[in-house]
Amino acid sequence: MHVKVLGSAAGGGLPQWNCAGRNSAATRAVEAFIQPRTQSSLAVSSDGKQWLLLNASPDIRQQINACTQLHPTPQDGPRNSPIRAVILTNGDVDHVAGLLTLREGHAFHLYAAERVLSVLSANPIFNVLRPDLVPRKAVTLDRRWDVEGPSGPMGLSAEMFAVPGKVALYLEDETAADYGSTVGDTVGLKVTHAETGASFYYVPGCARLDESLRQRLLGAQLVFFDGTLFTNTEMLDQGLLPKTGDRMGHMNMSGPEGSLAAFKNLNVARQIYIHINNSNPVLREDSAERAVVEAAGWEVAYDGMEISL
Repeated sequence: MHVKVLGSAAGGGLPQWNCAGRNSAATRAVEAFIQPRTQSSLAVSSDGKQWLLLNASPDIRQQINACTQLHPTPQDGPRNSPIRAVILTNGDVDHVAGLLTLREGHAFHLYAAERVLSVLSANPIFNVLRPDLVPRKAVTLDRRWDVEGPSGPMGLSAEMFAVPGKVALYLEDETAADYGSTVGDTVGLKVTHAETGASFYYVPGCARLDESLRQRLLGAQLVFFDGTLFTNTEMLDQGLLPKTGDRMGHMNMSGPEGSLAAFKNLNVARQIYIHINNSNPVLREDSAERAVVEAAGWEVAYDGMEISL
């Protein structure tokens, strides 16, 4: 199974268009030890020919152009693409806006929880994806299914499961408990190669590691996990945004309640942070925070990272 990181950053990417914070400024200045990143998405294939996207970021056109495996091939006609399916983990702008780029008459299957599909249905702009070419397939949580494209099975299966999180920012209800979040607003994925059984988990957004998720990830072969913030208050501390990680529905890396501590005894063979905010100091390869996460056995995802399972 082939896994390619198309984008490794959280919403806004690095540098963010309107951010003059330390990391964004350093990236624009092409300083050493920090590199630009687009908004988070993965590409997965069982055979290197048919590809599944996990989320469609606003940067998807740039990501496709940078990934030769996703280029159209002349022998397959004037318009074609090896992208056969897309799975969405939530309705966040940085995970669904790229669907609008995939509108040029290309057939693929779109999978998501019913809650997320209802968000797309409520916004007529997503009707540019013709239903006869892009069928929307509602996924039942905690049930494994065979991922298919227009030509049939892709040699991959997937399972979608709810994780602690929050409804997308533009859907928040300030008058409701937990801003109106419900089960299915944020999910994780387990993707499995049908022939070999190799598998990995993709959890780009998560508010906390509860016991259910802990048991699910125990002893996993590979986990991509929410790396949005290093500390809960880092955006406040840097004057970037008056919100904590808790308020945004993202679990920070450090501290007794952070993911570094939570994963300590899970015996995950390979653990990689993804969906990393432009404020996070781990983006700097020479930072003390980067040394901390690497000493704990973590990797920090970067655009173009490739993994074979």
